[in-house]
Amino acid sequence: MAEASDVETAWTWLLERRPMTRGSFDDTLPPIAAAAYAEPALRGLFPFHTHGTLRFIRDAPPWNEPPVDDLPFVVLEGPPYSVYTAAHTKRLGQAVTAEDAIGLVVAHLPPGLGEDAAGQRP
Repeated sequence: MAEASDVETAWTWLLERRPMTRGSFDDTLPPIAAAAYAEPALRGLFPFHTHGTLRFIRDAPPWNEPPVDDLPFVVLEGPPYSVYTAAHTKRLGQAVTAEDAIGLVVAHLPPGLGEDAAGQRP
């Protein structure tokens, strides 16, 4: 499976469902991917589809070690969609729509991540 080398390419491939890339085969992914891309706070993160989830990684490959997976993510089996903290430590909630699920992710991002110079999330 091909891995995008940068954040912009990863989003393009994910949204286009480029064959032989992450998420291309998952019919539950498009609404969540579109809602996530619409959020400026997430658009700068590397979207990582794996095991029925959409995760967000702080940097793009190549990774010297496994990427740091410390951000909230969405389980794609919905609706309703479940949103968890990293490592399934805690379920943050469920949402009926893709937009609401992504809203939960954004609301639980660490301070400073995805904020502008004034400390506001776009």
